Amino acid sequence: MTAGGEAERLTVPPSAGPDVLTMALVVPLQGPAGIFGPSCESCADLAAAEINEEGGVLGRELRLLPVDGGRAPDVVATEVDALIRAGAVEAVTGWHISAVREAVAPRIGGRVPYAYTALYEGGEHRPGVFLTGETPDLQLGPTLDWFAGTVGVRRWTIVGDDYIWPRRSAHIAKEYLRAIGGTVCDEMYVPLGTSDFAGPLGRIEASGCEAVLMLLIGDDAVCFNRQFSARGMDRDILRFSSLIDENVLLASGANNTRGLLTSAGYFEELATTPGLDFAAAYFSRFGPDAPVLNSLGESCYEGVRLLSALIRRAHSAEVGSVTSVSEGLAYESPRGTVVVRDRHLKQRVFLAVADGLRWDVIQEL
Repeated sequence: MTAGGEAERLTVPPSAGPDVLTMALVVPLQGPAGIFGPSCESCADLAAAEINEEGGVLGRELRLLPVDGGRAPDVVATEVDALIRAGAVEAVTGWHISAVREAVAPRIGGRVPYAYTALYEGGEHRPGVFLTGETPDLQLGPTLDWFAGTVGVRRWTIVGDDYIWPRRSAHIAKEYLRAIGGTVCDEMYVPLGTSDFAGPLGRIEASGCEAVLMLLIGDDAVCFNRQFSARGMDRDILRFSSLIDENVLLASGANNTRGLLTSAGYFEELATTPGLDFAAAYFSRFGPDAPVLNSLGESCYEGVRLLSALIRRAHSAEVGSVTSVSEGLAYESPRGTVVVRDRHLKQRVFLAVADGLRWDVIQEL
C-alpha cells in the first residue's frame, strides 16, 4: 500500500522466453534491513554470472529479477504472486525477514521453487520451499551451551524486534536455557524501526543479567549497539546476536562492538579454500569498493546456486520434480560441503567475536 492507502501499481515484465530462466531475487532495499541489500544483490549477481559462464541452467541463461523485500510483507507477496501469474519468473530466492517469508510462501503456494536464504526460527515445511540458512539447533543452542560452559554465562536478558523470528527464537532459547540451568532475567520486544532504546537499556541494567540475546534487525541493532556502549554497559554485559554482520559492525562503530559475538555458517575471515576462492571471485568482479562481503550476502549466492543445482538435477524447474531429487543433494559452496536434508541445508556453524569492525572466528560449534 502507498502512504495514501492506495494499492501499489505493479509493472510486471513479460516472460523472457524459452532460452532464459528468470528467478525473482527478494532482498530488502529499504527499512531496517535495507542495510543488507547491496551485499545480497552483489552476491546473487556473482552466482548468476558464474552459472551463465558454466552454460546456464539446462542450457538457458539465468537472469535475476530484483524485488524489494524491505516493504510491507503483503506488498512483497502481491508482487511475487503477480510475477508468477504472468510467467515472468520460474523460481524465487533471496534474503528477507521471516515476516516476509510468512506472507510470500503461501502466495507462491508451491507453484515455483522458493529458496529462502535467511537464518530463521525453524519449522518451515510448505511445499516447494527450500531453506539455506542456519536454524536454532545448529546455531542458537550450541552457542548458549558455549556461553555456559566456556565463560560461565547463564543469566540472559532478551531484546528483539516484534515479529515472528525474534519471538520464536526467544522461545527456543528459553527452552535451551532451562535445559542447561540458565535463566531469562527479562524479555522485551520493540517495533521494527526502533531508534531509541533508553527504555529497554534501563530494563537490561536493572535485570542483573550477564549477557543480552539481541534479536534485532539491521539499523535497529546499530542503534542498540551505539546506545548500549554509550551507557558503558559493554564493560560488564556481553551481547550475542545470531543475525548481525559486517555492515552492522561498520555502522555501529569500532568503539561500540566490545563484547559482541555472533554465529553463522560463513565468515569472510574463515581461511578455507572455498571461502577464499569465493572472496577472490567477488572482489575481482565488483572491485575493492564492493558492498561488504558477509554471511547474509553469501546466503543469496547460496540460494541461486542451490536452485540452479536442483533444477539441473531434476532436468526441470517444476516443483514436484525438484523436490523429488532434493534429498541428499551435496555440493561445494563457500560454506564448504553442504547437503540438503528435509529441504534444509545442513552446514557447519562457527562462533565469532567482534574485533573492532571485523569478526574473529574462535571455533566451530
